[in-house]
Amino acid sequence: MPPLSEVQLFADGACSGNPGPGGWAFILRHVKTGKEKELFGAERETTNNRMELTAVIRGLETLTRPACVELVTDSTYVGKGVSEWLPKWKQNGWRRRENGRWAEVKNEDLWRQLDSLLLKHRVRFTHVRGHSGHPENERCDTMAVAAYQKFR
Repeated sequence: MPPLSEVQLFADGACSGNPGPGGWAFILRHVKTGKEKELFGAERETTNNRMELTAVIRGLETLTRPACVELVTDSTYVGKGVSEWLPKWKQNGWRRRENGRWAEVKNEDLWRQLDSLLLKHRVRFTHVRGHSGHPENERCDTMAVAAYQKFR
């Protein structure tokens, strides 16, 4: 079996209002060749967290074979979800504890999609501060914001 390709996935989501019109964007970079692919999209009525998740999902869906992925995002929601919450939700039948009671997992449809994609790839999460001058994060934010402008 050949070694896994190494790629970087820079992803961001943005929303005007929460809920409101939202956009997502990603940059996928092959580490060895530097080749990049950018993609973005928007929804008329959504939330920021849904757009953050959608950006990651669309980026991972673009990969045609298993890869070693460095996921770079400013979303602590995505980062904690992937590294901490997801295993517990699955173990508890896609439920979470809230105020001592079982509650539904918010955005379960997207978390399930992301979970199936995470099984195909080796993904490690790198957090960057939003709007801190990180070039790819800023580029993704700009694309995501531009994407939802058609709905304003």
